Amino acid sequence: MATNNLGYQFKTATISTKLIVINAAIFLFATLGAWVFETTPSILMKWFVLPTEFNAFLLQIWSVLTYSFLHFGFWHVFWNMLMLYWFGQYVLNLFTEKRFLTIYLLGAICGGFLFVLAYNLFPVLSGQLGYLVGASAAVLAIVIFIAAYTPNAEVRIFVLTVKLWQIGVFMVLMDLVQIPTSGNAGGLIAHMGGAIFGYLYAIQLKKGKDIGAWFEKLMDGVMAIFKPKKKSPLRTVHKSKTPIKTAKKTAASSVKSPNQKQIDAILDKISKSGYESLTKEEKDFLFKAGRE
Repeated sequence: MATNNLGYQFKTATISTKLIVINAAIFLFATLGAWVFETTPSILMKWFVLPTEFNAFLLQIWSVLTYSFLHFGFWHVFWNMLMLYWFGQYVLNLFTEKRFLTIYLLGAICGGFLFVLAYNLFPVLSGQLGYLVGASAAVLAIVIFIAAYTPNAEVRIFVLTVKLWQIGVFMVLMDLVQIPTSGNAGGLIAHMGGAIFGYLYAIQLKKGKDIGAWFEKLMDGVMAIFKPKKKSPLRTVHKSKTPIKTAKKTAASSVKSPNQKQIDAILDKISKSGYESLTKEEKDFLFKAGRE
């Protein structure tokens, strides 16, 4: 009963809540799995983290998205999910869950691609090995999207009232100034990939152009593959090629009843002499027969 209740709550929850639950569940699985097998979470999830080497990336192209569902530190997943919950409410108040998911996933993908490109194009990062995990790029895409779409919307943080655009600018600047000195330059660059996508999506959407429409159609196509087909409630009826004749029907068709003989006689009289030639009894009989 408890399991059914949890399943129902998850099914009816918002998309942001579902993403939080999924990220938390994967974090617990990776952490407990690493403890059971006495290894590190990165080794356990090595086929799902995003590598820096371009050749390794091509061998696990799916990691450009799967990395965003992996967190190997409690505070990492905690702050990401807290930010997703806060700003997710603003997005879901204005847009559909499908668009929310589009921003989230495409933000993660853009952050992942920029991460790989940076490590293979920038001399300062070339030759360094590592991997990328975390939903920060996806979450920042959500934050910057709503900050760019409704920049003057106000948020109360403790005793301060600030506008969304101010929060967005602060978060981007905080990442930018840390890139040269931080040991997580690649991760911060991935954040910028998500932020750039979120900003461009919002600006284009305000102009009436939905740059994520193709991705929504792609998601619909993927979901249609796994969606079970509904069986038609109509049952197929197989007709027999050989007509079934019953003795009762044959007898009824070949032998006329007494009433039918009388009706035929009256109709024959009408055809010869007209209706007025009928007696009162014949007219009454014909009238009653017509009502049966």
